[in-house]
Amino acid sequence: MTGGDGHHHAQDAQSDELTHLCILSDDWADTFRLLGDPTRLRLLTLLHYEGPGTLSMSELADRAGVKTATASAALRLLTTSGIVTATRDGRMMRYALTDERVHRLLHHLGGTHAH
Repeated sequence: MTGGDGHHHAQDAQSDELTHLCILSDDWADTFRLLGDPTRLRLLTLLHYEGPGTLSMSELADRAGVKTATASAALRLLTTSGIVTATRDGRMMRYALTDERVHRLLHHLGGTHAH
């Protein structure tokens, strides 16, 4: 192998890494857009703290200090995006943070657990 070939392989490896980083960034962009809303971030932080399936929409709204309709719209978006899941409990739904990447990110931001 000549020196030119080695340089070409190094450029290919760097190009592959840059492509990977761009894909990673694009992948996180939608998540950061969702987390950029203070209401959604509050709800996620509360879900993270309380644990899965603990809080209903009205409980989340009350603890987050937002109207039920506001919490409902935020939770619907978070559920549609796959970050949160809803489980029926009688006549109400209970919510859980199920996206492991967001869970880890909340830990990095200083989010804790009640349990």
